[in-house]
Amino acid sequence: MKKTIAIIAGGDSSEHGVSMRSAEGIYSWIDKEKFNVYVVEVNGLDWRVKTEDNSNPQVNLANFSFNLNGETIKPDYAYITIHGTPGENGILQGYFDLLKVPYSTCSLFVEALTFNKFALDQYLKSFGVKVAEDILIRDGNKISPQEIVDKLGLPCFVKPNEGGSSFGVTKCRSIDDILPAVERASKESPEVLIESLIEGIEISNGVYGKADGSVCVLPITEIVSHNEFFDYGAKYNGEVEEITPARLNESTTARIKKLTESIYRVLGASGIIRVDYFVKKGENGADDTITLLEINTTPGMTLTSFIPQQVAAAGLEMKNVLTEVIEQKLK
Repeated sequence: MKKTIAIIAGGDSSEHGVSMRSAEGIYSWIDKEKFNVYVVEVNGLDWRVKTEDNSNPQVNLANFSFNLNGETIKPDYAYITIHGTPGENGILQGYFDLLKVPYSTCSLFVEALTFNKFALDQYLKSFGVKVAEDILIRDGNKISPQEIVDKLGLPCFVKPNEGGSSFGVTKCRSIDDILPAVERASKESPEVLIESLIEGIEISNGVYGKADGSVCVLPITEIVSHNEFFDYGAKYNGEVEEITPARLNESTTARIKKLTESIYRVLGASGIIRVDYFVKKGENGADDTITLLEINTTPGMTLTSFIPQQVAAAGLEMKNVLTEVIEQKLK
């Protein structure tokens, strides 16, 4: 009997549309000879199964089932590809844990930790991972722009502490940019993170867990944005050059891949994640400096996203990678 996979997409953040595009990619790659596959679009508590006839039956959230053509279907597995809430912050993971439905992502704890950029930085710093200097502003807390500049310097980045796809991110070049940037970021998240500028080449490294318990680290992608930084336009409108494998020396490539695997194991991660860094070239023969930017536990899976590029560069097929990810938890 084929197992039934539900791709959970959409969600309640600004990234809803991007998530639906990722669902299209995942649906196209999952092995239909092994699995029955449906896409479920999430809007708050209204979950709908996408159907060709647009009947879009509603999911019964009491037991994660739906009725289609007179048959009650209860998926065996949830492939979560929601970017932002509730799929990337632990909320859906808690729901599926209660129902004992296996899912593709990390656990509730790891999702909540990695979604909170400030908390993640503090956690990984304790394991020796280099991160940017930062300041957290909680809703209602006051901090003067001068205090921020004194600690972090200029330029600095203001971003939502929880969120992705570069919504609400501003590169501040002057002290006058800071308060408007904080206001912009606060529309995406109640907490705002301000980070010092990290110099160097921006890179991204995907990694996933296999059914046999081993970890596969993918080739590294170098990001050359045509914009001020790797913003939404660069990510999704082609305003960027993406080079896979990245133009790094063998030593730095090996160090990054080792660090990515270490982070995956330290977190106790599951499924496919993407770890982003900045690499600054060492001077006078010193090693290149590797600084963590962020971790994405439900990375984009559109046809042009980093993970499919890296899988292809590794000589692998997305169909087989997704089967490995699904079978990691689906027994």
